[in-house]
Amino acid sequence: MSIEKLFFICFLIVLFLTVLGLRILIPVLRSKKMGQKILEIGPRWHKSKEGTPTMGGIAFVIASVIVYAVFMLVSYKNVDMKYILCSLNIVVYAILNAMIGIIDDFAKIRKSKNEGLSPLAKYTFQSIIAILFLISMRYSVGISTTLFIPFFNAYVDLGFFYYIIAYFALCGVVNSVNLTDGIDGLASSVTFTVGIFFMVVNFIVIKDANIAFFSAILMGSTLGFLVYNFYPAKIFMGDTGSLFLGALVISMAFLIDNILLVLVYGFVFIVEAFSDILQVFYFKVTKGKRLFKMAPIHHHFEKSGFSEIQIVVTFTIVNAIFCFLAYFGMGNL
Repeated sequence: MSIEKLFFICFLIVLFLTVLGLRILIPVLRSKKMGQKILEIGPRWHKSKEGTPTMGGIAFVIASVIVYAVFMLVSYKNVDMKYILCSLNIVVYAILNAMIGIIDDFAKIRKSKNEGLSPLAKYTFQSIIAILFLISMRYSVGISTTLFIPFFNAYVDLGFFYYIIAYFALCGVVNSVNLTDGIDGLASSVTFTVGIFFMVVNFIVIKDANIAFFSAILMGSTLGFLVYNFYPAKIFMGDTGSLFLGALVISMAFLIDNILLVLVYGFVFIVEAFSDILQVFYFKVTKGKRLFKMAPIHHHFEKSGFSEIQIVVTFTIVNAIFCFLAYFGMGNL
């Protein structure tokens, strides 16, 4: 099977299963009263969203796992063992992040608050699985400790320090995608552009079965979810979905041996996280003043009068532009 055919088949199946899964899941979640709680400090108009079913990410997580299982059964005889182990590491890493999200979402529902696991507990779990992912990648796939510098076509062998950078990249990006999931359709739309980026990379630069598969997963999951999540959202993905997508967004950087490139193709995610960090820092330094009307930055634009659709469209276009730029930062692969 050609790489292109593999991509389109996986994309269509994930898309179909995600839409079908959500159609079944939404009424079930509503009947179980598994709705989203809204922060009191958030934009006042968000209160109308309270009670919207959450944990919708379960639909595309299950769809992705099903397609991965079929993908392995069909192609494992024709794929090198290194590719199989690499894809297995990524899938397991994404699923474990989704499990953290499930625990967090259930805790929010049980407490009837928009606060689940404590930040320390959540980060501790994320740190453990990030470290395990790096150890597994090191000994099963043999990832290099040479760091590629995008746009400069330069390589620096960092030895052990490579893993420190990789660890912070893993945890940082996963949480950045989670922070971006704050208004209807935003996280899904921006992640969709990342999927397109890797699809283009796969078709033009690197013919790789894993890149084809995971770009199809990203695009099928997010497009399928947008059917029910675009404004006004009928369901939220919850941490279940955002942590799963975040894990894929960063772990795919290992497939092209270019973990720093996530700063470009994941530009909006990085800005969202950085705005949150800046807000906290500025608040502490100035003893109570705020740099933004609210952080992450998409809420600042909301409070400045922009509609959710305007923000989603603008942020998606911006990230698409940076994905285009990221293509030129890949070097001579």
